[in-house]
Amino acid sequence: MAIDIIFFALILLFSVIVHEVAHGLVAYSLGDPTAKDAGRLTLNPLSHIDPFGSILLPFFMYLVGGPLVGMAKPVPFNPMYFKNIRQGTFFVAIAGVGANFLMALIFGLVLATHLLGLGPLLAPLMLQRFLAILGTIVQINIVLGVFNLFPIPPLDGSKILFALLGGRLIKAQIFLERYGFLILMAFIFFIWTLAGRIFR
Repeated sequence: MAIDIIFFALILLFSVIVHEVAHGLVAYSLGDPTAKDAGRLTLNPLSHIDPFGSILLPFFMYLVGGPLVGMAKPVPFNPMYFKNIRQGTFFVAIAGVGANFLMALIFGLVLATHLLGLGPLLAPLMLQRFLAILGTIVQINIVLGVFNLFPIPPLDGSKILFALLGGRLIKAQIFLERYGFLILMAFIFFIWTLAGRIFR
């Protein structure tokens, strides 16, 4: 059980880091060096760990029996570097979600092809464990991708929506950006409670 939790935490951490690095890489490709200058275009976990989001929040959620929710330190970007601010912001925002879905697709294909024919070379127990890890990678990245599409700050979905709106509904945007984290926590607990009632 403990080893499963460790594997889950490591996969989640790696997937979140890939998500954040994707934001920075797309921003850099559009002319914004902010993430690169901050040393965030790396898979080194130490560059992305946020004391609250990566440590305190998951620990608190564990104590109260909630879902294991955590977040990496957001990769900074400056839209003023973009030739088209709305378009650039949209592409940077959607890059993280795209990275998660791409990882899910790649590892899902490996899983579907039964380790690309390597199954017979592995012991049954080792094969079962490896397939379980691949399945966990796919599941986590699908969940991360879908979850981040919700239009609640600080999730990517809000940045995508605001970029598409282009300044329309500015009062709603200001409200969501101010209280988004509280709304997000309430939303997570609502979904967690609803899922518990459905699947118990």
